[in-house]
Amino acid sequence: MLACQKHLFSLPENSHYLNCAYMSPIPRRVEEEGLAAIRQKAKPQGIGPEDFFRASDEVRTLFARLTHIADPQHVALIPAASYGLATVARNTSLRRGDKIVVVHEQFPSNIYTWHRLAEAKGGRVHVVLPPDGVEDRGAKWNERILDAIDVHTSVVALPHVHWADGTRFDLARIGVRAREIGAALVIDGTQSVGALPFDVRALQPDALICAGYKWLLGPYSLGVAYLGPRYECGVPLEENWIARKNSEDFAGLVQYEDAYQPGALRFDVGERSNFILAPMLVAGLKYLVDWGVESIQNYCERLTHDALAEVQSLGYLFESPEWCAAHLFGVRLPPGLSVAHLHEALKIRDISVSIRGNAVRISPHVYNDEGDMAALISAFSDGCRAETRKHYSLPI
Repeated sequence: MLACQKHLFSLPENSHYLNCAYMSPIPRRVEEEGLAAIRQKAKPQGIGPEDFFRASDEVRTLFARLTHIADPQHVALIPAASYGLATVARNTSLRRGDKIVVVHEQFPSNIYTWHRLAEAKGGRVHVVLPPDGVEDRGAKWNERILDAIDVHTSVVALPHVHWADGTRFDLARIGVRAREIGAALVIDGTQSVGALPFDVRALQPDALICAGYKWLLGPYSLGVAYLGPRYECGVPLEENWIARKNSEDFAGLVQYEDAYQPGALRFDVGERSNFILAPMLVAGLKYLVDWGVESIQNYCERLTHDALAEVQSLGYLFESPEWCAAHLFGVRLPPGLSVAHLHEALKIRDISVSIRGNAVRISPHVYNDEGDMAALISAFSDGCRAETRKHYSLPI
């Protein structure tokens, strides 16, 4: 079983960082790779043509291993999830009147893109709302998604887990339904890939888009995207030199090529060779491959299981375990409890979490330990007591 890896990070000793869904701390080795790359850039005569390709190819290979992609050439390097989604939208056909299925309070980049496409093509964005209440919420929400996918659907654009509260979506069943009617299945894996197992061979998405600065333990402004056969002959957002055939031959770059590099390499962002960020992302991905994503998810489950049971006994509300990920979950407050009191209790203990929608989002990783859980339980308990004291102090 994977043990706590806190010793690999530079987190302050008395701080409780339970907010990887906001931004991951980078391991010290990732930091060192970035600093070494900065020093190399200070002496550019040491950067050769092969350096424009080496780290990029390694990112593709590692991400392919992480997500079970058969051919790393189906992996593109992107600067942000929005870039990857825009690339997919540009190459997705939409008939007038067709709909794009998304879920309520999906991350904005995975909404605005589809509104733009729908507006341009005369389609519509269909938002699937969650059911009221907490009981069987995940199961009912997934059924609503399946019901929404019909012959008028051209795109199903979803996360694997909801970014605000960790609700898991049944991509296996949703994917089968999408393929039955020929709709594109586009998955935002930013809040899941790297911490929750994702098998491209089994789930068969047409595209999988991931920012690199969260669960991939990489830097800001460099991510990855899998683009499958549906998109392999598509048109990129930009026409950069390195995406063209024979770009390895620097002396022959003025012999312009109409043909692109194979697979998804045509979709790479310009300056994808980023000599500082790419080695950092390589180092982050290596940790994930070494640890194993399933081991990461199991570690988070073991770490949080008892703590969440204790928090739930205080009256806080959770999604049922089968519809929630262990690395990212939302805690909803019981009726009458003020988020202000809970926020103060968290702040006093230097606990970092996020408020997203009406949920307190908690997102642990392998650098968290039992001390972080004890502090979290103490904060939630104190939040309840503060509210009780407030009620009893009111005049009759």
